[in-house]
Amino acid sequence: METIIIIVFLAGYLAITLEHNLKIDKLIPALAMMAILWAIIALTHMDVFEVNAELRELEPTHIEEILLHHLGKTAEILVFLLGAMTIVEIIDYFDGFATIKGYIRTRSKRKLLWLFSILAFILSAIIDNLTATIVLITILQKVIKDRETRLWFAGMIIITANAGGAWSPIGDVTTTMLWIANKVSALELVKHVLLPSIVCMVVPVLLASRFKAFKGNIDSELGGLEEPKSKFGSTMLYLGLGAIIFVPFFKTITHLPPYVGMMLSLAVVATFAEIYSNSKFSISNVEGEGDDIAGHHSPVHHSLSKIELPSILFFLGILLAVAALESLGMLFHYAEGLNSAIPNTDIVVMLFGVGSAVIDNVPLVAASLGMFSEGMDNPLWHFIAYSAGTGGSMLIIGSAAGVVAMGMEKIDFFWYFKNIAWLALIGFLSGAGAFIFLRDFVLHG
Repeated sequence: METIIIIVFLAGYLAITLEHNLKIDKLIPALAMMAILWAIIALTHMDVFEVNAELRELEPTHIEEILLHHLGKTAEILVFLLGAMTIVEIIDYFDGFATIKGYIRTRSKRKLLWLFSILAFILSAIIDNLTATIVLITILQKVIKDRETRLWFAGMIIITANAGGAWSPIGDVTTTMLWIANKVSALELVKHVLLPSIVCMVVPVLLASRFKAFKGNIDSELGGLEEPKSKFGSTMLYLGLGAIIFVPFFKTITHLPPYVGMMLSLAVVATFAEIYSNSKFSISNVEGEGDDIAGHHSPVHHSLSKIELPSILFFLGILLAVAALESLGMLFHYAEGLNSAIPNTDIVVMLFGVGSAVIDNVPLVAASLGMFSEGMDNPLWHFIAYSAGTGGSMLIIGSAAGVVAMGMEKIDFFWYFKNIAWLALIGFLSGAGAFIFLRDFVLHG
């Protein structure tokens, strides 16, 4: 039966990877794979186990108990993401991200490259790399008219947004997964991964700034950018970002799961959104719907209707599918075999990074949670956070930021592979070298 389990998983995985070729949303094979795997386990009465991390052994359990356990762990991540997505949509409802456009004053391509790269690095650490990419490419489309130039900028935004998301517990779904699973703490994650992430960003940008594409000035007039649609745009931007940043502090102080803090942050941001939306000076025109939406609809309801539910369902499917393999003990045995074949875990983790460029990094990190039993804040988890977060930049389909940029700018897979992939690889390897040096000679030397 284990052979059938592996075939179903690989078939589902292949369908997810070939999403664009098959023209089937990846949530469909993820959900089908999850349901079929658990159905096979139930119908054939396969033995399920819970991994005892302390004893490094498998303990038999019942299918209902282990499924409920994994559902609970998955729900923690999904509820957290729902809260974060809703706060971001509330900021967007008040056109808060228009405030960022005010920082753009230069017409020099090289200076703009550094400005967008630094903005991507910082923003992705707060609102996650996917949202940061959407916000910055939207601004990019208003600032730079020439499409060929925009493609280069978009490619660099993908690299720098992924680098920025890796060192923050709220910057990337995979890092959030490790944080919620109590594999990393916010402070230790920043201490171990911030410097390697900066190296991963700076090296490609330094190389790219010498390219012909980033020489000279842009043609467009920067003064033509529109004003925010709401007088509360800036306030909601700073309030929303502050509320998201507050979550790690809440977890540290109360020792409660992160989703509790995120729900508190959402409640605070939603309260101000309701107050401001009822103000007569609220919103002049939200997405062309005029005053009607401000007068008759809650900004919270509007924001909830815009969050990406397909992404939430995809995470549900993929995390519970990987949990099925973990419950059968397959990941545990695979990890034992991998450690025997490749004794150096650094190479294993870097292969995870390369793998995340080809296939989705979410299941890879989900698998690593079941493969390794090291304790909280072991450097292994920090290296996994770095590799999974930044390795996806090597192919445009390797990260959520890359996929969304591909859609927004119609970036060709092979154009990215030819022009940007090698920069991402150099950045990834440079950052990995910085991580190993920092770990072995500075923090644990």
